Amino acid sequence: MTIDVPDNALQLRSLVTSQGTIELSLQEIPVPAPTADQVLLRVEASPINPSDLGLLLAGADMASAVVTGTPERPVVTAPLADGALRVLSARVDQSLPVGNEGAGTVVAAGSSPAAQALLARTVSVAGGAMYSEYRAVDASACLVLPAGSPARDGASAFVNPLTALGMVETMRREGHSGLVHTAAASNLGQMLVKLCLEDGVPLVNIVRKPEQEEILRSLGATYVGNSAAPKFMGDLIEMLKATSATLAFDATGGGKLASQILTSMEAAANATATEYSRYGSNTHKQVYIYGGLDPNPTVLTRSFGFAWGVGGWLLTPFLQSIGPEKFGEFRARVAAELTTTFASSYTSEVSLAGVLEPGAFTSYATQATGMKFLVSPSLR
Repeated sequence: MTIDVPDNALQLRSLVTSQGTIELSLQEIPVPAPTADQVLLRVEASPINPSDLGLLLAGADMASAVVTGTPERPVVTAPLADGALRVLSARVDQSLPVGNEGAGTVVAAGSSPAAQALLARTVSVAGGAMYSEYRAVDASACLVLPAGSPARDGASAFVNPLTALGMVETMRREGHSGLVHTAAASNLGQMLVKLCLEDGVPLVNIVRKPEQEEILRSLGATYVGNSAAPKFMGDLIEMLKATSATLAFDATGGGKLASQILTSMEAAANATATEYSRYGSNTHKQVYIYGGLDPNPTVLTRSFGFAWGVGGWLLTPFLQSIGPEKFGEFRARVAAELTTTFASSYTSEVSLAGVLEPGAFTSYATQATGMKFLVSPSLR
């Protein structure tokens, strides 16, 4: 099978300038020839995940962005926050490709049998630089989609599914018996609901709006709390009593939610205490912050004893820690349940140029729950 491949193709780039701005543009780059163990992927679908936005936008004020260039080759410039260059010094004046994961058709392959076996197949991959028309990746990194599956089905086959599986595996490895998850109506949150139901894991879901509660209850979620409700703390304590959940994954990061969760976990643990302890319960309570939906400082009001922890959790270091056998189990499960447990939905589909339109970047920059963009580089 022969598929025509151009000499050059477009790639979305993000540049932090020494003038304190972010510059987003489409650059024409040579299409690479795959090495022996590589395949060349025509990228057809790639999601904009929260984990992409740090590299893409670098925290810039997109409400103040200016668009220049042409409709086919727009250039977006937006100011960075004061002091941002100190944090971003390692990438100043470097044009970087963006996009953690995606899916598409293998249009060329290296000489190795593994690479040749993927020719003309639809695969998904977490290879970075996926907001591109073409991408060369190792054949071993590819997850083959079932015959006839569109690239859209496999666009989000890595970050969210592996994060959901990683959360449950972390719970098991650290000796907890239930989970709490915030911003729980997201695509990831909905996957986690389905996964925990399938695996019999008690899960407490925290959202901010009544309509988000309904989304999760329609999936079968039993325990859903609204952090904006006046009786939230009381509801949360009762749900924690029922589930004995002592491990939380917090996508908001800032504000007081992590503290509220720890306080409620302590109250739930003390509900069965037989005697008073000035040091609080012996039950260890852990919150992992894995996102930054709230950019404000994390505020802890220490009313939860001494058996507690707050830390960060990232997918890549976790996957490196579990070893190739467990990682292989994760990949096999995702492949088997790609259109069920780990299915993703998208609210908008845009071209590479469409990523740089004001209506798009003002939306995905807000990281609103339930709003997910799919980048389709073949769209014009």
